[in-house]
Amino acid sequence: MEGNSPSSDLLRKIREFTKSIVKDLNQGRSPLIFINRFRNYCSNLDANCSCSYDASKGQEILTLEKQCHAHRINVLLRVLLIVQQLLQENRHGSKRDIYYMHPSLFAEQLVVDRAINDICILLQCSRHNLNVVSVGKGLVMGWLRFLEAGRKFDCINNPNTVHHIPVLVEEVKDIVSVANYILVVEKESVFQRLANDQFCTRNRCIVITGRGYPDISTRRFLRLLIEKLSLPTYCLVDCDPYGFDILTTYRFGSMQMAYDAKFLRIPVIQWLGAFPSDVEKYSLPQQCLLPMTPEDKGKTEAMLLRCYLHREVPQWRSELELMLQKGVKFEIEALSVHSLSFLSEEYIPSKIQGELHL
Repeated sequence: MEGNSPSSDLLRKIREFTKSIVKDLNQGRSPLIFINRFRNYCSNLDANCSCSYDASKGQEILTLEKQCHAHRINVLLRVLLIVQQLLQENRHGSKRDIYYMHPSLFAEQLVVDRAINDICILLQCSRHNLNVVSVGKGLVMGWLRFLEAGRKFDCINNPNTVHHIPVLVEEVKDIVSVANYILVVEKESVFQRLANDQFCTRNRCIVITGRGYPDISTRRFLRLLIEKLSLPTYCLVDCDPYGFDILTTYRFGSMQMAYDAKFLRIPVIQWLGAFPSDVEKYSLPQQCLLPMTPEDKGKTEAMLLRCYLHREVPQWRSELELMLQKGVKFEIEALSVHSLSFLSEEYIPSKIQGELHL
């Protein structure tokens, strides 16, 4: 391993961090661990909002003098030891692998996830730099060809064949495409509907799904395609609060990983639908609409307070307000009330050609 490789730099930082902890303990002091905190949005809707994708929003200080902190520090050091081993051996492990190495200590997966995020902040790196990966769940099809760790993925010869998105996105090379645009869909059911309708063949595009909330690999892969191919990118989600939240995860990043949002967010993505205003535009009958639950309404009200909607995409915010005002939601599949192929033959093509996106 080269002395100036990214792994070597991280291993050096790990050694320095652990040495400082040991030094404090040897001198009878309680170690203090400073963890920067990041936010990718706030609820300040006036001009004084100072949210940034680079700057931290204060610090959290962990100390052994607090019992709750002592357990968290123990977890952090155990996970850090595993990360050090992965880097030294040039191997990869999943978050679930790490959890099962000490299940009685960790108790639940969320504890491991939090520790990994803390480590990324302490070492100033992204999760994949730690050789910690998630089990990939994203899917892709369309006019695309690329290499991943020496393996060839050729979607161009059969654009409607479904491939799993690579987990190790940093190993994706030689990307080639003749597509006109990228379409991101929220759900696998819609993705399969488009595959069955030969959508990519007819529309010369690339279609991606994160199968719900997208994992890091899906977001990194999508961002890589956009950087390399410079294609317009559209997102199609259910007309409900969770679909809208998934849309914002693609464009602005998640709060949980706000420290890495500048590398994961996709600011060029455009909202293709489904819009609350589509109910009248596409004559959806009442039986296709579902009443919003109290939980839906609470989530929508909370999202309306996000500063980036007010600052960057006020049209999105207007549609979200309309959803709350109407008090109803609907799934993308509701468009099948017109015909099974209405989504692929009418709705998506007409929206893209007519530039009916936000």
